[in-house]
Amino acid sequence: MSELAHAMPFARLLGLDLSIATPDRVVGAMRVEAELCTVGESVHGGALMAFADCLAAIGAYLNLPEGAGGTATLESKTNFLGRAASGTRLVGTSLPVSVGKRISVWQTQIEDENERAIALAVQTQLVL
Repeated sequence: MSELAHAMPFARLLGLDLSIATPDRVVGAMRVEAELCTVGESVHGGALMAFADCLAAIGAYLNLPEGAGGTATLESKTNFLGRAASGTRLVGTSLPVSVGKRISVWQTQIEDENERAIALAVQTQLVL
């Protein structure tokens, strides 16, 4: 499973560790490092968005039709839920909303190590 995450150099930078990677569900963890934080030792919003994007991209990749050349993010929207993401580890769960021949839409919930919801992202992935 880690081969999927490690195929993306940016996912390695985030310390992405996959625990589940199926066409119907992708679950992974991201370590919280000082380099990914902003003031007050909370995780930067861009790092949260990138984490969600990596998980959704893996899900989209696992659903690619035969002969497809890959996937790319077409659109992304993230709702930050008013809690600073801190601690040592975040967990993201990405589920498909819709999987089609040309696009797939994924919803990713990010929680902190205390299982508090931190962010909710919805992304559209384009089949290349």
